[in-house]
Amino acid sequence: MASDAGVGLRYKDKVVIVTGGSKGIGEGVVRVFVKHGSKVVFCARGMDSGKDLEEELRKSGPGECMFVTCDVTREDDIKRLIDVTVEKYGRIDCLVNNAGQHPPFQSIDDVSAQDFRDLLNMNLVSYFLAAKYALPYLRKTEGNIINMSSLVGMIGQNGAVPYVSTKGGIIAMTKAMAVDESKHNVRVNCISPGNVWTPMWEEQVKNASDPEAMLRGGNDAQLIGRMGTLEESGNATLYLAAEATFCTGINLVLSGGAELNYACKNQRKSRSSIYE
Repeated sequence: MASDAGVGLRYKDKVVIVTGGSKGIGEGVVRVFVKHGSKVVFCARGMDSGKDLEEELRKSGPGECMFVTCDVTREDDIKRLIDVTVEKYGRIDCLVNNAGQHPPFQSIDDVSAQDFRDLLNMNLVSYFLAAKYALPYLRKTEGNIINMSSLVGMIGQNGAVPYVSTKGGIIAMTKAMAVDESKHNVRVNCISPGNVWTPMWEEQVKNASDPEAMLRGGNDAQLIGRMGTLEESGNATLYLAAEATFCTGINLVLSGGAELNYACKNQRKSRSSIYE
């Protein structure tokens, strides 16, 4: 639908911002958009992994990318990210809000109010601010915003009340923003990934008392018997940006069917191990 004839570049020369783009799902998004000819500005707090990815993708193309250090909990950093992008490219076509954090699993009894506020600032307020400062430019290009949420924002998760709350908030904010921005022909959509094989998952498996059982459980949570990949996450994001031009306010569930079918969900039976 949106491909360039003969070369298959589905988002050629479009300017895309990706927050939290140096690793995990964000890295998958950056790689896919560059592969399809986009001009990507991506950010993270850490310098080394971002610069390494920038150098690699500049050589491979066919699109291009630029890394910017940015702490999304700081409003001035978000403003600077938008300003740097517009200064270099003169426009913004797509904002991918992806930066976020999943804290250690905890009972609500062990979570302070400040812990909750800090996570809201990282996972939800940062999305709001990036959208706020990008929208004046997205309205000019009739571009789009894609917010990365999580399957657990829909179905819940043990020991993760603050995290689940932030991810549910992202889904709700997406819908509200889609309503407001429709008058500017700006689409706002959301993706809710389930288990995707990321460095975080890799670290969890490595540190588990039984790594093989941990990995098997992660794979078996999906109907199709495996976790998603970073490339699949990027492809889903590209689809919403490039082809899903009649979609706004939707939540694309990228889960391998993890939320379907019955399972053993008796929390009283396993209560002693929920937060271990």
